Amino acid sequence: MNVNKSIVLSLGLFIGTLGVQAQDNLINSIKGNASENSKAGFQFTEVINLENTPIRDQGSTGTCWSYSGNSFLESEMLRMGKPPVEISQIYTARQTYIEKAKNYVRLHGDQAQGEGGQVHDVLTIFKKYGAVPQEVYSGLQEGQTRNNFGDMTPILHNMAENVAKSKKPSPNWIEAYTGILDAYLGKVPENFNYQGKNYTPRTFADQVIGIKPADYVAISSFEAYPYYESFVLLIPDNWSFESFHNVQINDMTDIIDHALSKGYTIAWATDVSEKSFSWRNGVAYVPEKAVEKMTTAEQADMFNGPKTEPTITPAQRQAAFDDYSTTDDHGMHIVGSVKDQNGKEYYTVKNSWGESNDYKGYMYVTKEFVRYKTISLLLHKDGLAKDMKKKLSI
Repeated sequence: MNVNKSIVLSLGLFIGTLGVQAQDNLINSIKGNASENSKAGFQFTEVINLENTPIRDQGSTGTCWSYSGNSFLESEMLRMGKPPVEISQIYTARQTYIEKAKNYVRLHGDQAQGEGGQVHDVLTIFKKYGAVPQEVYSGLQEGQTRNNFGDMTPILHNMAENVAKSKKPSPNWIEAYTGILDAYLGKVPENFNYQGKNYTPRTFADQVIGIKPADYVAISSFEAYPYYESFVLLIPDNWSFESFHNVQINDMTDIIDHALSKGYTIAWATDVSEKSFSWRNGVAYVPEKAVEKMTTAEQADMFNGPKTEPTITPAQRQAAFDDYSTTDDHGMHIVGSVKDQNGKEYYTVKNSWGESNDYKGYMYVTKEFVRYKTISLLLHKDGLAKDMKKKLSI
């Protein structure tokens, strides 16, 4: 077990569930996986580059799922020929916390709390609460330039825990819980002006963004469930117990390849706690040799140019999930593909940690890493090939 993985397990299994300081520590640890002069060792040639909005910074929050999910919706708008708009990631997160807290209390506290979520939560909230532009609801307090949930999250958690422990929860607790969100993030406007027109969150979602949540499908791949049927993904962040279509391991990359070729981007939930994931160098792959068995020189050279990879089997993928080697750490957005100087294909991935890495906020991730470490995919159903739609009864 590598150092990053130990940190993940000891602090709560996945970034979204950690406290803000622990999240920052883990992210900084991940950012430490790097080689010197990595960029000079790669020659990437663009294959597909789909439209996407600028890189954002999620700040000190566990809201990667909201950033990646809303980035995905923004690309969907561009695909549909709509003008670009930055959707408020904090509005989505805020409303998710309300729904998550309701479930937590209904389950008498027997469910994970935390700032984390799944990318499909963006659609769940869009359907129930609508959406607002970021300029209308940033969640920033006076003087803040980056969101930081360090004070707010423990208060929300303590309140939900106390309500869940009570013999008969008062219906007023939701109003009090919402009051905490109002105090830290600001009240949500009932009406607002955007580009000369007045909207509510509902009308903005329907008239400006214009996506239909029912048109999107969630995909995963695990040997433990029947292929081409739906199953409930058993991860703490799937607080709403959503179902996913189960496909075979190679189907995942085939689905991504087909979607990209047809102009559809993909929201991607994955494990980033591997030492072969380098945020600073903007590269992720599956090494042939376990990192802890590498020499010091081999570790220093990990990201200095293309490397060979093993072929991951369905059994390896399932085992890594079952023994917590694969954890639900992070949400990102697949927006294209490239080839290296050897002709090997990588996916172009948009992150939400700002522009501080070698590729100004983007990463290049191998297909083998995607097959091994993916938690889930989210895409428009029309991004699926006809034979896959038939297999999934879509």
